[in-house]
Formats: sequence, structure tokens, C-alpha cells
Amino acid sequence: MLKALKNIFVGFLVSFIGSIPLGYLNIIGFEVYSKSGINSLLLYLLGVITIEAIVIYCTLLFADKLARNKKLMKFIDFFSIIFMLVLAYVFYSQSKTDGTTDNQLSGYIQYSAYLIGIIFSSLNFMQIPFWLGWNVYVVNANYITLGKKLNLVYLTGTLIGSFSGILTVVMLLNLVTEGTSMLSKYLLSHIIPLFFVGMAVYQAYKYYKKYQ
Repeated sequence: MLKALKNIFVGFLVSFIGSIPLGYLNIIGFEVYSKSGINSLLLYLLGVITIEAIVIYCTLLFADKLARNKKLMKFIDFFSIIFMLVLAYVFYSQSKTDGTTDNQLSGYIQYSAYLIGIIFSSLNFMQIPFWLGWNVYVVNANYITLGKKLNLVYLTGTLIGSFSGILTVVMLLNLVTEGTSMLSKYLLSHIIPLFFVGMAVYQAYKYYKKYQ
């Protein structure tokens, strides 16, 4: 019982803290909530953690093999740079769309929030090195205990942490933008695209330092 409680606590803590920094899953979640409300946001989060469950469980089981696959890790790091730039363009172009018409992203968010969560979580290749590193660390440091049932307990903790973390960030973003009309106006058109460009530059710097 103590091992199970330890596993779920460690899983929750790592995942919750990992979800707090402003990332694109949080931004998409905020867009879902803004356009379609809390029910769609909850469906979106379920889609996100559906894919995350697969990633976390696989990286937990195959951590050593994945860490040794240098070509795969290099591709993931490079893809993350391109993906950040694509997201910057998508949000910038979306902000320029005529407000009287729904753009494609808004349409998908309105009718398929769970699917949007699945798609964007699937494209979140950065979660692979994140969970790979953390799973190796918590296992080697004996913070969690492995076992068929205990693995599932740890996984449950991580999914609750991710769900709660993203939900918290989205609610905070909504609170801030509701209180500041100017911030709300420029969030999609300037702040978020610049954030993703900054993330791309940071990822490119890390890529250069890692593979030079």
C-alpha cells in the first residue's frame, strides 16, 4: 500500500509540475475553453492524456532502449523546433482571419475537442525525452517501485497530474485575459506566436549544443 501511494504521489508531482510551464498543449486548451467552454476543455484534456498514457507507459518499459537510440532522439529534437515555428504561424494566421467566419482550427475545436486533444498530444514529440528522462531518474533513484500493478498506479498518478496541471494553467490564463482586455486582444495575434518563436529559438540552441 505504501509503495502504491508513493508511486501515485511521485507520478502526480512530476506530471503536474511538468504541465505548469506554458506550453502549446496549455495554449490549445485555452483556445478550446475560450471557443467552446468547460465541457469541450475536459474532452480535450481526456484526448491529451489518452496519448500521454501510451507515451508514459512505453517510456517506462523501454527507457534504456529509447535512450540509446541516438537517431530517434535527434529527430525528436529537430522536429520540436519545426513544430514550434509551425504553431507560431498557425496562431498568427488565425488571429488575422475575419472574425465573422470560423477558421479551421476553431471548427475542429467546436466539434471534436477530444480528437483535437488526441492529435496535438500525438504531435507533442517533446514529451518523449521529458518522460524518458524522468522515468529513468525516478526508477534509478528508487522514488517509485516497478511492477505490473505498481506501473499502472504510477501511470494513474501522472495522468491525474497532467489533467490537473493543464486545467489549472487554462483557468489562470482565462482569469488573466478576462481581467485585461488589452492582453486578451493581443494574446493570439502577438504574445502566443512570439512565445512559440522563442521556444523554437531555445530548442534550436539546445539542439546545437547537444549535437555540434
